[in-house]
Amino acid sequence: MLSTIGYAAQSATSELEPFNFWRRDVGPNDVLLEILYCGICHSDIHQARGEWGNSSFPMVPGHEVVGRVTQVGSKVRNFKEGDLAGVGCFVDSCRSCRSCNEGVEQYCEKRLVFTYNCVEMDGKTPTYGGYSNQIVVDENYILRISPKLDLAGAAPLLCAGITTYSPLKEFKVKAGDQVGIVGLGGLGHMGVKLAAAMGAEVTVFSTSSAKQADAKRLGATGFVLSTDAAAMKSASNKFDLIIDTVSAPHDLNGYLAALRRDGTLAIVGVSVEPASVDVFPLIVGRRRIAGSMIGGLRQTQEMLDFCAERGITSDVEVIAIQDVNIAYDRTIRSDVRYRFVIDMKTL
Repeated sequence: MLSTIGYAAQSATSELEPFNFWRRDVGPNDVLLEILYCGICHSDIHQARGEWGNSSFPMVPGHEVVGRVTQVGSKVRNFKEGDLAGVGCFVDSCRSCRSCNEGVEQYCEKRLVFTYNCVEMDGKTPTYGGYSNQIVVDENYILRISPKLDLAGAAPLLCAGITTYSPLKEFKVKAGDQVGIVGLGGLGHMGVKLAAAMGAEVTVFSTSSAKQADAKRLGATGFVLSTDAAAMKSASNKFDLIIDTVSAPHDLNGYLAALRRDGTLAIVGVSVEPASVDVFPLIVGRRRIAGSMIGGLRQTQEMLDFCAERGITSDVEVIAIQDVNIAYDRTIRSDVRYRFVIDMKTL
């Protein structure tokens, strides 16, 4: 067993604090990563604070992991010591269901093992995430990180990047398409960058007019203040795809009206409250509401390579692990542009 140090929440009401635990030894198919950077996702906060009702403690959050390979198992063929690599939102799956066989392991129909707040395939060993100095993962669930990428900025690609890249690919966004991004936060700013890099015309919907300049800097050509009824009406029947990244409760109906016929509203933000939807705009425009999670392993690697080719990373504020609780509070207040990333060398 490998003695490991990290930061954990001991309960839904406690702050994260130092925590010592054990990782499994490196098996024949495993890769050991020294964790260099780990992003802070809003879902880390939801789970550490018990807001989704499925939290188990102690919990070491973190699923936006970038590190360096320090050991490989005897059967590992795709990685060697010294390689840069990443771990995203899951570390195993059943490998036999239709979804796994089709390369969309994130929708595993039997057993998806999340990077933290879950248990391994043995049904009893808890998974602990990237707020730690090292992690052991099967090589089939490790991603390659290009040395062309800034490593701190690359960490959020493992969740925020793939969460927005996946619907752009699934709904076949191409050059000239009209794409809306609802919310300009950790997810939204990546959606703008990626959609613009694909050649789409991007419009940001935001409740804050102060974000208009940033939206333009990130690649958006349009901006709609979503609290302005006239501005929302002017956006009607315009968009091929709108990606909704907002995790707070909000009205979806204005975004449905903004879709063209056969347009799609893709939901990637998880609200703690159910949404109410007027079905009339769906019917008269043959519009769709779709959910989208992260991507599978192949698509995540494709996204990482896409970003490396185009120099795309997240806009990040790098912090020491000792400031993680402050970062949680600031994230809730939207006081970050646009993602906190922990420098794990400060552990």
